[in-house]
Amino acid sequence: MAKLWNSDDEAAIAQPRPYDESNLAIVQRQRVSTASRPKQCRQSQLHPAPSQSLTVPILEELVVLVKQPETRSITQEQLVAEVNGIYAGLVMVESKCIEVDTAQSSAASATELTDEQWQALIALHRTLLHEHHDFFLASQHPSANPALRRLAAKYAMPARMWRHGIHSFLELLRHRLPQSLDHMLSFICLAYSMIALLYETVPAFSDTWIECLGDLGRYRMAIEDDDIREREVWTSVSRNWYSKASDQSPTTGRLYHHLAILSRPNALQQLYYYSKSLCVELPFPSARESIMTLFDPILAKAKTPPNARLPPTELAFVRTHGILFSGKHNEELASSMKKFFGLLDNYISRSTRRWLEPGYHMGLSNICALTGYGDAANPISQAVKITALPTDDDQMQDPETPSSRRATAENAKKFPHALRLFLGTYNIVCRRFGDNNILSFLHVTLVFIHHLTFLPDAMVHIAPVFPWKLTALMLNTLVRSFDSSAEQQHHVASLLENEAFPGTGEIIKREEVVESEEVESEGVESEEVESEDEEDVKVKKEESSAEEEKEQLLESAMPRRRRPPLPDDYAIRGLPWIETYLPAGWFDTDERVDDDDKYMELASMIEERKNRVVWLGARIAARESGGKWLTFDSRTGTFGVNPVYEVELDLQMSKVPLTPSGSVDLNDAGSVA
Repeated sequence: MAKLWNSDDEAAIAQPRPYDESNLAIVQRQRVSTASRPKQCRQSQLHPAPSQSLTVPILEELVVLVKQPETRSITQEQLVAEVNGIYAGLVMVESKCIEVDTAQSSAASATELTDEQWQALIALHRTLLHEHHDFFLASQHPSANPALRRLAAKYAMPARMWRHGIHSFLELLRHRLPQSLDHMLSFICLAYSMIALLYETVPAFSDTWIECLGDLGRYRMAIEDDDIREREVWTSVSRNWYSKASDQSPTTGRLYHHLAILSRPNALQQLYYYSKSLCVELPFPSARESIMTLFDPILAKAKTPPNARLPPTELAFVRTHGILFSGKHNEELASSMKKFFGLLDNYISRSTRRWLEPGYHMGLSNICALTGYGDAANPISQAVKITALPTDDDQMQDPETPSSRRATAENAKKFPHALRLFLGTYNIVCRRFGDNNILSFLHVTLVFIHHLTFLPDAMVHIAPVFPWKLTALMLNTLVRSFDSSAEQQHHVASLLENEAFPGTGEIIKREEVVESEEVESEGVESEEVESEDEEDVKVKKEESSAEEEKEQLLESAMPRRRRPPLPDDYAIRGLPWIETYLPAGWFDTDERVDDDDKYMELASMIEERKNRVVWLGARIAARESGGKWLTFDSRTGTFGVNPVYEVELDLQMSKVPLTPSGSVDLNDAGSVA
């Protein structure tokens, strides 16, 4: 039987290294080793029992301090040579990837590949991704000069990495499904890990990495057919990345197009995102084809499961927009619009607070229809776009070309129908006096009208038919719904008379900061202390506190939010008609805001929306020297209209409650046109 130990093994035990007091690591290690032993064990070493042998050596585990390896700084010449070498290898691998992907994508190469061949292709594209990673790390090195840092952007390296290293191979895998499913899952995992690593290590291209992560999540979601829960997880992941990207680039329509695809089966939300992708300052033209995947089944009245689950009101609303957008089934436009108007009021009553989100989705979709879904020939869109973002191309276009005349004629036919949908929806919603669930709709609509007051070419189409009298009555109802306390009445008065955006803190000027600093210094000089040491300590404390107060005042020298942005604010973000509305930096925050948090409805938001709507009404009344459309009497605190728009309304005001939770159905109200 083998022995675990014998007496001859003692000679093989290594002797402890000599104790060196200068080696701090040895001293610290011995202290920690001694302190970590049980108390009884430590005492037995200090006062051994008589029977204990003192000749047994106590072996301590000694640690020798190793010096940090010397690092040599890299020179610019060495860094340039490194980048050139990496780029040369990258181009070779990239050319091979392009060649292989093109060959495999051709119709002649539709033969099924073996697992070894797929793994070889994955290894080839993995090599290309690693080459790109090395290139980014070298070109974005901390010691790289500006010229070297610009190389990645100059040669479009992020786009090339996505196009040749990831996207083309993913499309090849997608067209070979289901045989390539396992390999596609493996490559998506590989690509996602690499892009996530670049997102952390190369922040200069964070916008690109975020969108790439969203695209990869969308690929992963699209191939998940068996596990519904897994599909929902990846849909949420992709949506969060796209939402994060849209926060950084709110005027990029491509991102809203991707969000529209991920919004299925919510048809109303899809319509909103598709419409927004066409109306922002950087529209995504391909959305005009994608939106038809939403409209075609509804226009064909197909009994598909998604359409069957849609509420009749939303189905009629999306169908009306489908007819307006596509020009198909024009003979059914009037009946579809009439059906929507007939269902809307009861739908709002049944939805209660759940209509806050559909409210601003419907309002913004109607506004996009009014602007021709971003069509440059639309009169409203023309006025908004030319004012917001004038270009040389717009000025060089010949308005008398045959194509422009045809587009103008088509829009001339669509515009009255879109205007009828916009005004009809507003008339029904605005008659629900006292219903706080319509405030999100009123908010986004009045933001648009407020912007049009700066555009005479657009206002000439809207002002003559807009229900100003009904708007004034709604504003007066909101003003009377505020608390009657003196503090609340003072708040309402300042809200109506102050031009500062509601929800921001007071602006403290730098002159006030300097004055407060001088007052603090005078106060320190005037104080007398008995001891010289005590005086020094006190002065230092007061100087440090004065510096802290100064920093706080300087930080508060810009308008700050008292509350988080409304979900409506995020919904209208990026659209060209909010440039005169939200303050600069309104969405800036140091905190992480998840997508669910942005659109979460809080109880305090009702009061905030009320303030916004009333403030917008006061700003519209103050436009054009006051009283051109709406009027406001500061003595009585009531809204009115210009005599030109003074009409008789068939409203029984005695039945209208002023409580915030009230809701009135006035179906017998007359038209206000």
